[in-house]
Amino acid sequence: MIVDIHNHILPEMDDGPDNMDQAVNMAKAAADHGISTIIATPHHRNGQFICSPSEIINKVNKLNALLRERRINVQILPGMEIHLYPEICTDLIKEIPDSLTLADNHQYILVELPYSYYPGFTDTLLYELQLEGFIPVLAHPERNSVIRRRPNLLYQLIKRGILVQITAGSITGTFGRKIQKFAEKLLKHHLVHFIASDAHNNSSRPFELLYAYNYIAETYSAAYSDYLKENAACIVNGSEFNINTPKKLRRKNKLLSFFVK
Repeated sequence: MIVDIHNHILPEMDDGPDNMDQAVNMAKAAADHGISTIIATPHHRNGQFICSPSEIINKVNKLNALLRERRINVQILPGMEIHLYPEICTDLIKEIPDSLTLADNHQYILVELPYSYYPGFTDTLLYELQLEGFIPVLAHPERNSVIRRRPNLLYQLIKRGILVQITAGSITGTFGRKIQKFAEKLLKHHLVHFIASDAHNNSSRPFELLYAYNYIAETYSAAYSDYLKENAACIVNGSEFNINTPKKLRRKNKLLSFFVK
């Protein structure tokens, strides 16, 4: 069972597919790569897209009906990729929530940081989410420029119970060698809990999840790859799991590295 916890498969919600036919084709490609469950996570509150939970659930139901009709063995579940914003906690605990948790299980929530900076309210908001019983999952922090410069920000978050998802394409090199090397560093230091596709289409942003798992199995171990797969399944079940002990990254001594060269 391979579960994808982050992708943009729902049509006409964000920068994913334009219509249901494209979404079905994406699901078929996912099935061909061994993915059995997809948590659809359209962008929410990122300055460009605002999604309605009811519309997401409605489109998930329609897509699942089409997949059954066409005998494509993939189940779609609702979720969101929520850009971290000041009212996130308030909106989640409303009587009728403005946002969705992953698989709509009221526990895990996928949150996204900007790419170019680390908002000053990040730690406070994540802590507030935890106080309300949510488990924040940080989406693709390897693509945040501040975290790449200061990776122990991630270590400190994990020590406080935040979970981390990196993108399959970061591991396979889709986003360039610099991000690939950083993703490998996070894997080596046990600063990763989930791999997800972040797929948007079948061409430029496809489902690369199986390739990433195979790379991890070959580069590190099959046990590490299985651990990451099992963690993603726990999201669907709404269950907690044991995490690998994170390791703090040591900063290189630039003066020493100059003389070593």
